[in-house]
Amino acid sequence: MGVGQRLREDRAARRDLRVERVSSPALGIFLWSRAAIWLAAIFSFLWFEPNRHPNAARWDSPLLHELGFGTDVWARWDSVFFLRIAEHGYDRTSAAFAPLYPGLVWLVGHAFFGQYVIAGIAVSLAAALGSFILLHRIAEERLGADGARRTVLYLAVFPMALFLQAVYSESLFLLLVLAAFALAERERFGGAGIAAGLAILTRVAGIALLPALALLAWRQRDRLRAFAGLALSLPIAAVYPLILWRQIGDPWAFAHAQDRWHRHLSHAGPLGGIWNALVHWTPSGAGVHHAVAVNAEDLAFLLLFIPLTVIAWRRLGAPYGLFAAISLAIPLSYPSARWPLLSLPRFGLVIFPFFLALAVLGGRPRMHTAIVACSALFLGVAVAQWALWQWVA
Repeated sequence: MGVGQRLREDRAARRDLRVERVSSPALGIFLWSRAAIWLAAIFSFLWFEPNRHPNAARWDSPLLHELGFGTDVWARWDSVFFLRIAEHGYDRTSAAFAPLYPGLVWLVGHAFFGQYVIAGIAVSLAAALGSFILLHRIAEERLGADGARRTVLYLAVFPMALFLQAVYSESLFLLLVLAAFALAERERFGGAGIAAGLAILTRVAGIALLPALALLAWRQRDRLRAFAGLALSLPIAAVYPLILWRQIGDPWAFAHAQDRWHRHLSHAGPLGGIWNALVHWTPSGAGVHHAVAVNAEDLAFLLLFIPLTVIAWRRLGAPYGLFAAISLAIPLSYPSARWPLLSLPRFGLVIFPFFLALAVLGGRPRMHTAIVACSALFLGVAVAQWALWQWVA
């Protein structure tokens, strides 16, 4: 056999391997779950017409209106901040939102002739696809093929999974977090540092990556080189305050803007958020039944996330458990005065060790059925709420 033929066969084998990986169960789960959620949102928007919020039939600003309800249904609530940053840059109220996602929306939006909502959906879906594939690979190395499929399935039907295709930064953040872990575990700490820095540029909560990655770096023989690679995250993350300094004259505006959501740093750390969630159930101006439902939902997710953190630590290792614990502690340490656990279910969507831990539990058929059934049920409720412009997460 000639050298040229061997090279051609090697290239063919690598190409077949890439095709096999792309056509893994992650791709199938991604396609049917995103399509089902999209159809459910449009159905809810049309079916519940007399009962939907007035905002559900129009966009906040005529400048941002795109192609109608079929796409605008994925632009709700905080989407307006991402789109305004993409079109006009930062102001004081939008400073709480990190720049990488709206920057990509700006870039893709120019390619789409100014259709920024379409651009946001495209960026989110592309990042979500990458997240499904990366999560499957990470899970397969630890839980086998069946465990990997369960992991991706649990992500796909998680009640907040609708945000993975909305004009929100969740899918991009999840992709970068997964990339940082995958690179660090392959001892490519320079790439992991870059991915971590980009994750912080997507959401400030990305700082939860650094202790977990540092633990992986500490285990290396060449610790100095590993930590030097992780240090690349710092100048990348510093781009955020530099942008704010240039555009609005305040590099710490991202912290000051949290007042809009009534968030404050608790002196008791995460215990402060938990305590407030237990005692503050009816904020002023909110209906009693609605307030109880919202707070009960948030508290139920907290009671789910805590044991999943423990399982992740014990079954997957300290780096996974540490990332989950710190990611959970950040919002608990910075609760909202009105809704103590505001957006906690959505924050859990991007803490990927939770889904690995669920896959460990889901190895038993009855538990698997319960996880899928409960998740799909509440996902349907959340999609209907979202489509009607009711508050989700």
